[in-house]
Amino acid sequence: MKSVILRTMTIYLLPLLLIFSIFLLFRGHNTPGGGFVGGLVSAAAFSLYLIGFGIDKVREILPVEPVKFVALGLLFAVGSALFPVFLGKPFMTGTWMEGRLPIIGSLGTPSVFDTGVYFTVLGVTLNIIFSLFEDKE
Repeated sequence: MKSVILRTMTIYLLPLLLIFSIFLLFRGHNTPGGGFVGGLVSAAAFSLYLIGFGIDKVREILPVEPVKFVALGLLFAVGSALFPVFLGKPFMTGTWMEGRLPIIGSLGTPSVFDTGVYFTVLGVTLNIIFSLFEDKE
């Protein structure tokens, strides 16, 4: 699409939507939001950029392929589930670190699991959208 308005709007909306998706991710382990919703919002941000600029420009700004996001997300999710086992606790038991981080709050295995869900949803959604867009071209 060659719309100047869409391209200009996308340049400003992409960082805002990505920041909002991170906000949803960190807010989600205590209130509504979380990894699934945050991953969908970030995928929507990249999809909007894809519509405005094309798939080549999106591949330039993405640090890795979407499949690697899926692998990273699954690694985080499985790692957060197995971590308590090494501490002698049951599988998927929530464990938290001592103290609180300034903006994030208490960090624990539920937060790491949510981050894994975020990356997995982002990777799967982008993979689907990229394959549909490449099929169109």
